[in-house]
Amino acid sequence: MKKILYIALSLLLILGITGCNDWLDVNVDPDNPNNSSATVESRLPWIQHYYMYAWGTASMRGVTIGGLMTQTSTTSGNGKLSAWDPLQSSTTTSYQNWFIGAACNIDDMIAAAEKEGAYHYIGAAHAIHAMGYMLMTDLYGEMPYSEPLGSNPTPVYDDGQTIFNGCLERLDLAIEFFNKTQEAGATPLAAGDSWNQGDVQKWLKLCYGLKARWLNKLSKKTALYDPQAVLDALSKAPQSNNDNTIMKHSNAGDQDTNFTVGDPYQTNVIWDCAAWGATQRYTKWYVDLHTNLRGSGVTDPRLAKVFPARMSNIKINDAGAIVDYQWARDQGVDVMYGTRRIYGALLNATVATANVNKNYTITNSTDKAAIMEFFDKEGFPYTVEGDVVKVTYPKGCMYINTNDYNQIMDLNYVNMRALAVSQTGGRAENDSYFYPSSASNAVAGTGSFWSRPDSDSDILTYYEMCFIKAEVNMRMGNAAAAYTAYIDGIKASFARMQTKLQDWAASGTVNPDQKPMIQSEIDAYLASNAVARNAAQLTMADIMLQKTIAMGINLETWNDMRRFNYGAGNIGNFGQVYLNYARPKEFKATNKIPGTSPTQENYWFRRFSQCSHETNYNKDNTAASNPLALTFENGPIWSDPVWWDKAE
Repeated sequence: MKKILYIALSLLLILGITGCNDWLDVNVDPDNPNNSSATVESRLPWIQHYYMYAWGTASMRGVTIGGLMTQTSTTSGNGKLSAWDPLQSSTTTSYQNWFIGAACNIDDMIAAAEKEGAYHYIGAAHAIHAMGYMLMTDLYGEMPYSEPLGSNPTPVYDDGQTIFNGCLERLDLAIEFFNKTQEAGATPLAAGDSWNQGDVQKWLKLCYGLKARWLNKLSKKTALYDPQAVLDALSKAPQSNNDNTIMKHSNAGDQDTNFTVGDPYQTNVIWDCAAWGATQRYTKWYVDLHTNLRGSGVTDPRLAKVFPARMSNIKINDAGAIVDYQWARDQGVDVMYGTRRIYGALLNATVATANVNKNYTITNSTDKAAIMEFFDKEGFPYTVEGDVVKVTYPKGCMYINTNDYNQIMDLNYVNMRALAVSQTGGRAENDSYFYPSSASNAVAGTGSFWSRPDSDSDILTYYEMCFIKAEVNMRMGNAAAAYTAYIDGIKASFARMQTKLQDWAASGTVNPDQKPMIQSEIDAYLASNAVARNAAQLTMADIMLQKTIAMGINLETWNDMRRFNYGAGNIGNFGQVYLNYARPKEFKATNKIPGTSPTQENYWFRRFSQCSHETNYNKDNTAASNPLALTFENGPIWSDPVWWDKAE
C-alpha cells in the first residue's frame, strides 16, 4: 500500500505544479518539484479536492442505495447498487481518492506548517483527516487507520469504534490549532483554502458541526448516545447560512483533470459522479417527497429546482428552429414498487432529424390507453387500427427510438445530465442544458440544483444542524424545541437554495430551473399541510423526510436511513420514519442481503465491502477485520451493520 501511495503522491505533486486555474494554480519550484518543497498553500486545495471527490462518489452511491436515484442500466456497477445486488467494483473510487489523493498529503502538510508556525493549516489537516477516515468507516466499517500511511505495506485494520473515537480526537486537535494565533510571517490560511477562504471561525463551526453530526450518529448506542453533548456541539456549530462550509465550483473551459479518474478539477463533484453522463435518474419515491409530503398533495417549490425538465410538444419552422415547446418535469423511476427496471434498461431520448413513423402492436387495453394518453400529452399524432397504434414522431421532437412500446414512455424519466464547457460539449459557462444533439436546440434536461457543473458542494450547513437539533430534541421529549428547529431547518433550506439560484440568475442563465423561487409559493408551502402545523403534530418522520429533501445528494441521507433501519419502524417509538419505503422491487440478491423480515438488521443494505486493493494486496488483514469481509462476491458482508449502526 505504501508504494501505491508514494507513487500517487508523486503524481499529485506533479499535478500541483502543472496545476489548473484559480486556487489550484499555485506552485513552488516548478523545475524541481519534490515532497519537501510543496508549500502548505499548494497542498491544502489538493487535499480538499480529493477528499471532496471521495465524498461526492460516496454520496451518489449512497443515495442510489437509499432509493433517491437509480440508473438506466441494470447491469453496471451503479445499476446493481440500485437493485441492492452490489459489485465490488462500486467500492473503489471513494477509497482511492481519499487515500492516494488526499490522506497521503496530510502528514507532510502538517510537517511543513509546523516549520513556519502556520497553525491554521495544521488545524485544517486534522479536520480533513477526521472527515476522511469517518467517511471510510461510514462506508467500509473497518479500515487501516493507525498504520495505512506508514512503513508497513500491509497495514492492520482498526475497528469502527477505534476509528470513530480517533476522528473525534482529531477534531479536538483541529479546534486547538484553529484557536491558536499563527506565527508572524506564517502563510495565511486564505492563501490555500478552497472551502472557507481562510475564515477560521467558519472552520471552528465546521468542526463543532461535524462533532454534532457524529455524536448523533451514535443514536443506536444507548450506553454512548449523549443528546446533551450533541446539543452542546450544536451551540458552537453554524448558527445561520452565513456560517455554512461550501465549496464553490466552476463551469469554465480548459480545466485540467484529476489523475485518479480523469474528471475536471473545478466542476462540482456531484456533477462529476451523477450528471457527467446520461445514465442517472431520480426516483419516484424522491419525487413524491416533493409532491405529496404528509399526504398533503402540495407541491414543494424546491421540486422544479431539483428535478430536471425537458422540452415536449416541440414545434419547429422550415429552417429547423424551435418556435414553440412546453416543459415536462421528471416523473421519477419507481424502483420500490414499479417494474420498469425489471423489464430492462431505460432508454435515452433521441432528437428526430426527420418525421419518424412507428407501429406498435398493443393487445393489452390498459397499456394501449396509457400509450395513447402519453402521445396526446406529447403532441405526437397517431391512429389506432385494432391492436396497432401508428404514431408519427415529428421532425425536431424528442422521442425514444424503440420498436418496443414498453419503453417509449422512458421519456418521462428526464435525464439528469448537464453539459460542461470543459468536457462534455457545453455551449456557454452559464448554459448547462443537456442538448442530446449538437445540431438542435432541443433540451433533454435542465439539470438539477445539486448536480450542475457549477453547483455548490454543501459540506456542512446550518439547515443540517437545525434538523439534527430537531431530532435530538424529539428524542429528549422536548417537542416544542424540536418543532422550532424543524421549522428553522425548512426555512434555512429554502434560503440556502435561493441564494444559489440568485447567483445563477445574475449570471444571465435562461434556464427557468436556475431562476429563484417565488417567495409567495415558499410562504404558501410553509403554511400548508406538507409542513407539521404545531409541536403536537410533529413526528420523527416529518423531521427526517424534510432533512432528506434539504440534504440533496449527500451521504448523510444514507447514514440516517441506516440509523433508522430504513422503513422498518422499529426504532424507539417513532414508527415508520421513511414513509412508504421498501426494498427495490427488483431485489433478488438474498445471498448478499439475506434478511427475511424488515425488523432484521441484515434485511437492509448496510455497508460497502472492502475494495479490491485491500482484498488483493492486504488480504490477510482484511480477512481478520471482519468474519464476513471476504464474502463480497456472493456473501452477506453488504448487510453487516458498521459499528455505529449496530444496536446494543
